[in-house]
Amino acid sequence: MKLPFTYKMAEEALSVIRSGNRVFVQGSAQTPLYLLRELGKQAPRLQDVELTFITVQGDIELDKPQYANSFHINCMFVSGSVRKAVNEGRADFIPVFLSDIPDLFRNELKLDVALVQVSPPDAHGYCSLGVSVDIARSAVNTARHIIAQVNPRVPRTHGDSLIHTSRFTSMVYHQEELPEVDYGAKVGEKELKIGKLIAGLIEDGSTLQMGIGTIPDAVMKSLYHHKNLGVHTEMCSDGIIDLFDKDIINNSQKTIHPNKTVTGFAIGTRRLYDYVDDNPAFAFLDIDYVNNPHVIRRNPKVVAINSAIEVDITGQVCADSIGSLQYSGIGGQMDFMRGAALSEGGKPIIALTSRTAKGINRIVPFLKPGAGVVTTRGHIHYVVTEYGTAYLFGKNLRQRAKSLIDIAHPDDREMLEKACIERFQQF
Repeated sequence: MKLPFTYKMAEEALSVIRSGNRVFVQGSAQTPLYLLRELGKQAPRLQDVELTFITVQGDIELDKPQYANSFHINCMFVSGSVRKAVNEGRADFIPVFLSDIPDLFRNELKLDVALVQVSPPDAHGYCSLGVSVDIARSAVNTARHIIAQVNPRVPRTHGDSLIHTSRFTSMVYHQEELPEVDYGAKVGEKELKIGKLIAGLIEDGSTLQMGIGTIPDAVMKSLYHHKNLGVHTEMCSDGIIDLFDKDIINNSQKTIHPNKTVTGFAIGTRRLYDYVDDNPAFAFLDIDYVNNPHVIRRNPKVVAINSAIEVDITGQVCADSIGSLQYSGIGGQMDFMRGAALSEGGKPIIALTSRTAKGINRIVPFLKPGAGVVTTRGHIHYVVTEYGTAYLFGKNLRQRAKSLIDIAHPDDREMLEKACIERFQQF
């Protein structure tokens, strides 16, 4: 059967983009870097094109100062690729729950064009959005034009990832390797201690959500004696593979989507991308479903594991900024913290090392001026550092402070105690 599609050169495909358009860019490992580079060549004819996305990987080119008149970044998560531009005032950041972004596309942030990277079409004309379905599903559902970078290195994933070639305004063929991140290689002694402490909180039959970074991988390295774990998460990385192969993760106890790992996106090494390729045990689904707290709560014993930049002695969690310096975004932390809290037997966990690599304490009397609160002190339950676990839910401010000081770095505890005496009069 001859399929009704043809490939175009990037210059022709991108000519549909006009000045003043709002353009979605698929992110994570699916960032269409070739299309972005080619779009940069068209900068002289364009003005005020808005680029919107969450986490992008690699050098996207268009964040550079020389493109400021042609392109303006208005992102919903600040990844390393655009962090400098945001904090220098050349780009903007929208604070939003990950689960709410599809509603933005349907209402406030209507899209003119979506740039995506997909697998080659199958015999029926369907391509896959690969390992980044998350908000890309809603973007391609709502954008007036869709330009696809077709790349044979894109895994073909199951779930909400399929899109027919008839939906594309243009298709551009370009083969290149997907960006890779090896979180497991970055796991150190402190992270392993935290991983073991969190593993001790996880019961057999639990459903796991893992945030981004090294600590989730450290947790997975500590789960080899567990049984019948499930996964319902916004993202996954390489650490999940060995647990699958050992039948530790089998999703057999889940209430919804039993026997399947549910995720919004995956970011890791080529080993992970090959593992999820045409693997029916994984369902890559739309983020407004994956991250809906009322969906999350339906699974038993949901354990949500998320990180933070700093936590104050009352339990306020800053996870997206260093003072007024925007570092990341709200993402899905609150979606899963709330979903886990509502799950029967669920455990919402914030995990962080007691100090940064530069020796700066992360349990603090007060958050830095300008810091954003991602998880409120009303939503906090467990906080874990390499020095132990603090359970804060239902505790008053003085009790919380005592619990957090106990898991702070030993050299910071006297300072924190003095701050508590000043704040609470008695301690």
